[in-house]
Amino acid sequence: MKERKLEVFMEDRHVGTLAATDDHRVAFAYSDAWLENGFAISPFSLPVERKVFVPSGQAFHGMWGVFDDSLPDAWGQLLVDRMLKSRGLDYATPLERLAIVGNSGMGALRYHPAWEAHQEAEPSDLDELSAQCQALLSHADVSDLDDLFQMGGSSGGARPKIMTDSWVIKFPASGDMVDVGLMEKEYMDCAAACGIIVPETKLLPSKKCSGYFACRRFDREEAEGRITARPMLTAAAILETDWRTVAMDYHTLMKLTRILSRSNEADLRQMYRVMCFNVFTHNRDDHAKNFSWIYDPQLDCWHPSPAYDLTWSTTYFGEHTTTVDGNGKDPGMNELLAVGKVAGVAPKDCRRMADEVKETAGYLAEKYQGMRS
Repeated sequence: MKERKLEVFMEDRHVGTLAATDDHRVAFAYSDAWLENGFAISPFSLPVERKVFVPSGQAFHGMWGVFDDSLPDAWGQLLVDRMLKSRGLDYATPLERLAIVGNSGMGALRYHPAWEAHQEAEPSDLDELSAQCQALLSHADVSDLDDLFQMGGSSGGARPKIMTDSWVIKFPASGDMVDVGLMEKEYMDCAAACGIIVPETKLLPSKKCSGYFACRRFDREEAEGRITARPMLTAAAILETDWRTVAMDYHTLMKLTRILSRSNEADLRQMYRVMCFNVFTHNRDDHAKNFSWIYDPQLDCWHPSPAYDLTWSTTYFGEHTTTVDGNGKDPGMNELLAVGKVAGVAPKDCRRMADEVKETAGYLAEKYQGMRS
């Protein structure tokens, strides 16, 4: 591979160029065409200007966060590493990894020239795929490594998963209860009942468990028989912070939502309800990659994406990854109301939304805590 330069596209529009620097960073410059009628692909870091943007830090291996969002993490990275090793390659630079992603990444960015490692592949026997994933997590040899890579090599998150053009299908990770898919489906259905926007979800049949959780991709839009990609950014990318080490506060997420959405009240309330849901259902893995925004070309702003990765979860330190008014250990109503007040949401509305979420979803934390004890 040995890529030193990549061209960045959205559909057939040339966004700009990425190039490796001598000090192991990745510089970016917009194309002339994008400068004429494009938008800032990262609203704070990469304004539409005629200049070469060079990252000052190494949070994303010397890249800007928006491009790191295209790369897989955890499960997808494991697949890429195993695939590289199977081909006798021990290391790939960030640019080379983007070339591996090519046209298959989450969001709308595409990278050329691409290493055509991804092919169209549809899942067949999900139980067999799940078993292959478990074997890979156990460091066993996997006969269908190429098939797994083609279906999951661009995915993020810790749990094994595969992606089709329209769906993300998840399998249990090591240590998960066998019916983790059923739990996530219940969480997502409950979130919808709490007034939170969530993607379409379903359970796919299995002979080994109650079903595999599937979520419709919200970085894709289907219209008139055609699927188009939608620009998407995580909070980690927007803030240029490594989600593994840097903790946020929901004050930050509410402020981001107000700025990015141009003070859209419905978007603020969506984020507030998600915060309440995470608190009352013990979803403590609420890190900066689990919050995303999708670009709205009509209004030239970014709206919060549908909520995702909503499950009973904890962290190795037992606290929320994103604190609530400074409290990660045991946030409650006082902290929730404080965040809403600073964000400019009417106190009576904050109290009403928090009460509604607690009444509708509060049972989940106790139910699944008991199952995991």
